[in-house]
Amino acid sequence: MTITEKILARAAGRDEVKPGEFISAKLDLVVANDVTAPIAIRELAKMGAAQVWDSSKVALAASHWSPAKDIEAATLIKEMRDFAREQGVDKYFEGACGGIEHCILPEEGFVVAGDVVIGADSHTCTYGALGAFSTGVGSTDAAAAMATGEIWLRVPASAKFTFRGRRRRWVGGKDLILYTIGQIGVAGARYMAMEFRGGVIENLPMHDRLTLCNMAIEAGGKNGIVPPDEITRQYLEGRGRHEPTFVDSDEDAEYAYEKEWDAGDIELQVAKPFLPENSVPVGEVGEVRIDQAVLGTCTNGRLEDLRQAGEILRGRQVAPGVRLVVLPASQRVAREAAKEGLIELFLEAGGQWSVPTCGPCLGGHMGVLAADEVAVSTSNRNFRGRMGHPESKVYLANPAVVAASAIAGYICSPEEVL
Repeated sequence: MTITEKILARAAGRDEVKPGEFISAKLDLVVANDVTAPIAIRELAKMGAAQVWDSSKVALAASHWSPAKDIEAATLIKEMRDFAREQGVDKYFEGACGGIEHCILPEEGFVVAGDVVIGADSHTCTYGALGAFSTGVGSTDAAAAMATGEIWLRVPASAKFTFRGRRRRWVGGKDLILYTIGQIGVAGARYMAMEFRGGVIENLPMHDRLTLCNMAIEAGGKNGIVPPDEITRQYLEGRGRHEPTFVDSDEDAEYAYEKEWDAGDIELQVAKPFLPENSVPVGEVGEVRIDQAVLGTCTNGRLEDLRQAGEILRGRQVAPGVRLVVLPASQRVAREAAKEGLIELFLEAGGQWSVPTCGPCLGGHMGVLAADEVAVSTSNRNFRGRMGHPESKVYLANPAVVAASAIAGYICSPEEVL
């Protein structure tokens, strides 16, 4: 079996499972946010469930529209907050412990290797970086999971993506996944487990692995996963809140298909509007003038991402007419950024520092685009209207490219400004 099949077999109480089989899997965690939780809460009431199956295995985060951008957002957050209090859900994240769920849960140790996690948010697949099975579901499925502690699903076939060689300078998890999506398309791994392997992955830091798995959904993947190894052990040591289970794919495991690339051939990637599959080397984008540069989101809002951008912005200025918006992914990241002087660095460079929030990624707040405006962003989606007006344009890139572009005023590689 593959690693995904092994994890699901354990959760289903079976010795083995095969792709295409329907199973009922016991869950280690159910996640929802201020957009999706209120719907789940109402569905839970319709089901007649007075209490969630296990309040210690439910996590709720006010991440998308927090701090509340308007009365409607405030009402949704209050509904979720009140529910958390009534149900005794201690994994509630807002304010002083706030931020984006997909960054908080790994960094606080609430997800470990071998877990089965579902979330009412498509980027729940992020946690596969820890060697867990995690996938997004609709709010109604999340409600049923909160009530029962189980989820039914079809076991996905697996596709193997192997990266060998050595990465070029500045090339990170964002570039590897954009390149992958560019090669296979946004439906290239539809309802599949995207398994990432090879020497490059084995040496990839955890923050890059989280970025890699975060965007598995952009290729249609059911989940993304990196087999746990020494880097995983070091990340979870002293952090994990419960015992991890380390498993790996068998040598004779079967895959729907396999791809192998030399990372040395992969340049810094930029995804052009209006799909992540429109990925090209940064040098092939042309001189695209930008109005806004966004650093943050659940894809690239971790401390390491901010450090990389800070390395390029240090001693330099954001181009006139460009808005650089920096959004840390969590309060922990914000505190560490303050200690390291990163906030002051961004402000001195002419950037704007935000609170931990999804903000502009979904066209919510803190940087929504007007018609004909162009943004380069470290986020995960560049669909038409994703970050604001349907006539705006979003280009996706890693933190180094976004920082360099903010300085130049147009999309470019770090080498152009250093």
